[in-house]
Amino acid sequence: MAFPALVPTSRSFESGDYPIKTFKAQNGKEHRILYGSNRTNMKLSLTYANITDANAELFLDHYDETQGTFQTFDVPSETGKGGWKGNQDAISATIHGNSYRYESAPQLVQVRPGISTVTVNLIGVF
Repeated sequence: MAFPALVPTSRSFESGDYPIKTFKAQNGKEHRILYGSNRTNMKLSLTYANITDANAELFLDHYDETQGTFQTFDVPSETGKGGWKGNQDAISATIHGNSYRYESAPQLVQVRPGISTVTVNLIGVF
């Protein structure tokens, strides 16, 4: 099952960083070693406000199918970036050679009978 094809009502994105190891010499001078050419630990939080419980269940089913935080997957452009008017590769993990996995279980809040708000927290991994 693919990640649910719904456009989020809000999103939060952290661009991550390149894999760097920092060492300090005895004289206090700092040395940094770059271990790769792709950013890692990109964080994408998507909120789907006031969706039907049936649509909310899609996220719970996808979480189970990916074995929670274990398996990686791609977030379709129209889903993860729907409503974003900036450069499409700016908030994409796949452009940088990464996929996403769940950082934690989807959070579901029932707003009223039949209507829920779901928040999913994803992390970009290589």
